[in-house]
Amino acid sequence: MKKDPQEEALFRAVEELLAGGPEFPAPAERARLREAAGVTQAALARALETTPQTVKNWEAGRSEPRPPRRGPYLALLEGWAKKYPAPREERPPTTPAPVEVPEQAQEPAPAAAPPGPGTARPAPTSKRPPVRKTAARPVPPAGDGPFAHGPLAVLTVEDGELVGHAAGGLVLDVPAATLPALVEWTLAEGRLGAPRLDGSGRDADPLLVLTPSALEHLGLPAELTEDERDTGRLAPDHPAVKGLEAAEWKLTRRGFGPWARIYRPAQGSRRLCVQLCIPSWHALDARSWKNAAALEPAHLARVMSLYASRVMTPRGSTAVTGLELMTALHPPTRASAPDAEGRRHSVHNPGSLGTEPMDPPPCEAVNGHPVLAHLPRFHERTPAERIFEEAYDWARPLSDEDRRHTHLVGIDVNMAFAAAANGALVGLATPPVHTVDPAFDPKVPGSWLVDLSHVSLDRVLVGKKWVDLCGDLLPSPFTQYGEHPAGPAWYATPTVAYAVELGYQVQPLEAWLRPDSGRYLDAWYKRLRDAYMATMADLGVPDGLAPEEFLAAMDGHKERDPDAAIVLDAIKGTVKFGLGKLQQKAAGGGWTPGQPWPALSRPTWRPDIRAAVISRARIGMHRKMVALAAATGRYPVSVLSDCAVYAANGPSPLDVLPYADGKTVPGSFRIGVSPGMVKHEGTQTPQWAERLREHTGNPLLNLARTIRTGAAAGPDTGE
Repeated sequence: MKKDPQEEALFRAVEELLAGGPEFPAPAERARLREAAGVTQAALARALETTPQTVKNWEAGRSEPRPPRRGPYLALLEGWAKKYPAPREERPPTTPAPVEVPEQAQEPAPAAAPPGPGTARPAPTSKRPPVRKTAARPVPPAGDGPFAHGPLAVLTVEDGELVGHAAGGLVLDVPAATLPALVEWTLAEGRLGAPRLDGSGRDADPLLVLTPSALEHLGLPAELTEDERDTGRLAPDHPAVKGLEAAEWKLTRRGFGPWARIYRPAQGSRRLCVQLCIPSWHALDARSWKNAAALEPAHLARVMSLYASRVMTPRGSTAVTGLELMTALHPPTRASAPDAEGRRHSVHNPGSLGTEPMDPPPCEAVNGHPVLAHLPRFHERTPAERIFEEAYDWARPLSDEDRRHTHLVGIDVNMAFAAAANGALVGLATPPVHTVDPAFDPKVPGSWLVDLSHVSLDRVLVGKKWVDLCGDLLPSPFTQYGEHPAGPAWYATPTVAYAVELGYQVQPLEAWLRPDSGRYLDAWYKRLRDAYMATMADLGVPDGLAPEEFLAAMDGHKERDPDAAIVLDAIKGTVKFGLGKLQQKAAGGGWTPGQPWPALSRPTWRPDIRAAVISRARIGMHRKMVALAAATGRYPVSVLSDCAVYAANGPSPLDVLPYADGKTVPGSFRIGVSPGMVKHEGTQTPQWAERLREHTGNPLLNLARTIRTGAAAGPDTGE
């Protein structure tokens, strides 16, 4: 009768235990002895009928020799040791046999039965010491405990066997040939995951990143078919999906796609869930992760582990992760105080968004939302019917004064939307309340229908002082495209509060208000700010630099550490796309306007929070531009999201922003690395701008869009 392959593997592991025999020299000593004998790694590999990479692994401590090569290799090393002994003061320690008995898992993997009664359970070879750390800022493993091997592992096939590259250069043997076996091993022996970010939350599930060779090893395709790409998942009848079902594992509603989640219902307090990331299925979007999908496994493990340690273990795209980070920092429920019988219950966690989704008021709903089902299908809502809080996209013609300058200089606000999230007062778990003719209260978040057409930028209050400006050279702070409002429109609280700040009275006609409010995003901002600042320091741009030093340090900063540069872009994507996820629109075929789509079932589908953050970001840009204009007479020629372009007689932001004794105009732009401060986006000339606009046929082409590259077209530079 044919033996079960898994049983044969277990017997081989037991034989390794029995054959442990004498102690092996330490990895560094193995390399010393070979070099003393004048033998190359390739020659040793030929003699032992293996590959040079395997020899490298032995000498780096990444793996240990196994039968049938273990005995001959040890004999060779012992012979070399007699011929080439190390000086007494340099005698290396020996290394015990590589197989250790691990701590007993909470629940053994049910798929792995012992070979027979009384036979020792084969010990996994996954506990290995860290090896070469080539990253500039390696992420160490978590030490001992349930997450000793870090948050994730990148799986690949080396020497015909499945291995996992984890944090700190750790390499794990992964004795699994099928997906069910892989999941069982991960939960029972993998020791992967990360501790919760909040005491009321949950630990991060282990993440396995599957390379093409690992996919082939597990019976999965290296790429999705065209039909599977359209649906975003494997077909339900794929053998891999059927195999999971047969082993009583479940998939989430999104199925087996680039970010698959495999789970069983929780057993008590123990969560049974493993997440997969499949780069060749386009799991790592190049907009956030650049070329990460093409990195070697060990390299990719370093990059993703660094992101996981500073932000959180990825839960999907950076958009999904940004949203999940909000929930991880403010879990919707917590344990109650013990009741009369000493039992605790799950109750609402104050300061969170709760567990139930809520319908937005009509003015906050995106087109096609069920609350707008009564409207005609092609009805175009006006600003008096829908709130339009969006980032700037404004430009004006160059004036004669602008043309007399030698340069156009772009300055860009660092992490503008993250900075705007800090301190934002937003509604929490209680639905909004509709009111008519309310008195405006800047401390109550919500949406206000109010006429701001009387606010003039020719004369505004800056601080406590009235200032005369040239309002035509500034965008309106109340609209995305900078045009002056024509009548009543819906605005978020920060926008209306800014009209009051400029010195004008307001009288709302109606409002949807959220008295149950809090600074929900503060912890989210702080987590991402710290991640951003630490990564910028990795790139040679620490906090506390003088403006001139900062600008010099920013020159070519992403070339200094390509790993940190990838993480930096992923952090920015987490902010930008995470906030966008708060207003996720319907996507994919089969949806009919007026019908719900999956995102609406989330408590974090909150377009009002997105509107408040974008309002604060746009108002923050305008406030800085007004302060600079009032102090220096300088006005922007283009503004795109968080980038403003100014005419100057020099190529540097220092030619735009006056500095004396390290200080600049109070309330205006400040040069530096912190979120909310500005960096240099790019420099061109007025002649370039005129030629570009003439070439494109657009006299109001937004120059901020291409100030960095000078190209005729380019991506949105907003973060």
